Amino acid sequence: MAESTKTTSSFRPTLGLLDGTMIVAGSMIGSGIFIVSADITRNVGSAGWLIFVWLITGFMTITAAVSYGELSGMYPKAGGQYVYLKEAYNPLTGFLYGWSFFAVIQTGTIAAVAVAFSKFAGYFFPSLELTDANVVFMLGGFKVYWAQLVAIVLIVFLTYVNTRGLEGGKWIQRIFTMTKIVSLFGLIVFGFLLGAKHNVWQANWTNAWHMHKLNVNDIFATTSPVVGLAVVGAIAASMTGSIFSSDAWNNVTFIAGEMKNPKRNIGLSLFLGTLMITIIYVSANLMYVSVMPLNQIATAPQDRVAVAAANVIFGNAGTYVIAIMIMISTFGCDNGLILAGARVYHTMAGDGLFFRQAGVLNKNAVPGWALWAQCVVACVLCLSGRYGDLLDMIAFVAVAFYALTVLGIFVLRKKQPAMERPYKAFGYPVLPIVYIVLALVFCVALIIQKPTYATWGLAIVLAGIPLYYIAVARRKGGVEAIN
Repeated sequence: MAESTKTTSSFRPTLGLLDGTMIVAGSMIGSGIFIVSADITRNVGSAGWLIFVWLITGFMTITAAVSYGELSGMYPKAGGQYVYLKEAYNPLTGFLYGWSFFAVIQTGTIAAVAVAFSKFAGYFFPSLELTDANVVFMLGGFKVYWAQLVAIVLIVFLTYVNTRGLEGGKWIQRIFTMTKIVSLFGLIVFGFLLGAKHNVWQANWTNAWHMHKLNVNDIFATTSPVVGLAVVGAIAASMTGSIFSSDAWNNVTFIAGEMKNPKRNIGLSLFLGTLMITIIYVSANLMYVSVMPLNQIATAPQDRVAVAAANVIFGNAGTYVIAIMIMISTFGCDNGLILAGARVYHTMAGDGLFFRQAGVLNKNAVPGWALWAQCVVACVLCLSGRYGDLLDMIAFVAVAFYALTVLGIFVLRKKQPAMERPYKAFGYPVLPIVYIVLALVFCVALIIQKPTYATWGLAIVLAGIPLYYIAVARRKGGVEAIN
């Protein structure tokens, strides 16, 4: 009786289609769209290929999202992708995803987005800049900066809000996602109206499909032509940034247990959210190439392309406009990531494959322990200082699991042909096959281009194999003890 006042046994379905769409869109828009186009431009060297990278990323994202719509309709329960992989293949495959999700995919993204919030807050508070003058303490070669501590405070605060119930997290997501969509749309419109220059646009689209790497140290004198199979590698290397910027759209599948009419609303929110963000991202990059020459995009200070563009559009005030936009964007993004991620660990715990406490809902009907466990790992990753490496590992691991999940549609149509499917994967079987092929090409090319990061990503996944069998043994031991 006393325990019943502290916990509850099931999720409360309180989220509608708008909330689902805001979680998809809000989790996708972080800091990436404001930054990663600089690195993409250095890799491909032309406006045509820059836009192509964002278009192909958008195509892959939307195709995967509408494919997930079929899976979400079949399994409208908390856990999302973990559940789909478990049902399509086996519990080990599901666990490897859940472990990778906990170790780097979700927690690493939360950490990277929180640090981005701190870095842009540095425009208003110079002590948050990542310089040696702003080191709080150091141990040997290990340094802790004020920006990292602020990132940790942000993660802890949003975790606390979400442990208080779904209502607070829901309203943060609504308000901040709508704000950043309107802000991004405004930046694009003002960019075309106030900052666009005909001569810049024309120059950028001259030889638009001549791919070449740009040397940022001597950009006018040194370029390296990219030909043959190297084109695929250059595109794959470029897409690590665009995929990170477009990732986390699947977060809505993790909270299916809290969605009203999940069989309808999850699939629809996946499509609406990814389509909207793809349009915004492509439009933003078209604005960039209308405002600045390619060399300025490639050499934007600290890769802050949006800041450079805003300075052209608004003058000196542009820096602060973008800083505020990114702080709003990353705040809302981290809220969505934190809210959704803990539901995966809750479902894994229910299967006996994660810490038992993660499977308990608190009195506010949310997985409080799982939220705090996620918070601890994300905070540790904030202190790692290796955010670029994390993003490369995240891209490789996330896309590999996306491909495996989309392949699961084919597996489940054979294993469960009579199961109800409120949605059918759009363009089946052609578009899902195209997605799988593109995803595999991306992963292989990334192994070739950035073998260290891809290998570490794969190692993290494989490290889950012994952990799975340990969890299974503990589960069996618990059952025998009860018997």
